[in-house]
Amino acid sequence: MSRIIETKNISRQYVMGDNIVRALQDISITIEKGEYVAFMGPSGSGKSTLMNIVGCLDTPSSGTYILNGQVVSEMTENELAQVRNREIGFVFQTFNLLPRASALENVALPLIYAGYGKSEREEIAMESLKSVNLEDRWHHKPNELSGGQRQRVAIARALVNKPSIILADEPTGNLDTKTSYGIMALFQELHDKGNTIIMVTHEDDIAHYAHRIIRLRDGLVEWDKINDRVTRQAEATA
Repeated sequence: MSRIIETKNISRQYVMGDNIVRALQDISITIEKGEYVAFMGPSGSGKSTLMNIVGCLDTPSSGTYILNGQVVSEMTENELAQVRNREIGFVFQTFNLLPRASALENVALPLIYAGYGKSEREEIAMESLKSVNLEDRWHHKPNELSGGQRQRVAIARALVNKPSIILADEPTGNLDTKTSYGIMALFQELHDKGNTIIMVTHEDDIAHYAHRIIRLRDGLVEWDKINDRVTRQAEATA
């Protein structure tokens, strides 16, 4: 495997009035291509801050972040936006779908920024919907879909640019238990196909779908372990 993420002694501080909040402190981790990793920890542990830096939504106060061979910790906002669109597929807890757009149009959205023409966008987006078994709902708007189907649309959108990393932020947070299992089975299938997945969660049972768990507490890595009891679902139905 080849290294896709490397953080070297990254820290992130925020000034809150007269106080300095140290959200991350001296974090050094490496993630290889094809890994399935969970960032886990309680509220305030730093996992969301680390996700924002890994996802190029924020930059560290100090230290170096290298993504797919590029030093992104020193990039401008415009450069970071280009890297995000090219390298990272985001899946959010709240789905973040455009309410008046069809499933196909939502999935195709990143391709607009990548410069694809309309017919090519639709063709690629349909293939991505097929990969999550939702091609028969391509014309439906989000309010015509179940929660699990909306998350599948979001996953298809994350996949459409063939990113280096799928970054999932609490992907089951708005779903019931049965639907959550279906979504986790889908992530399992995507990992089996060779995708690199980084998932952020505070739920222990969800974290155990990942093959490696990095637990944070008070802005520090509390432990970083290979998960020798990976949870697997029989099939993806959501």
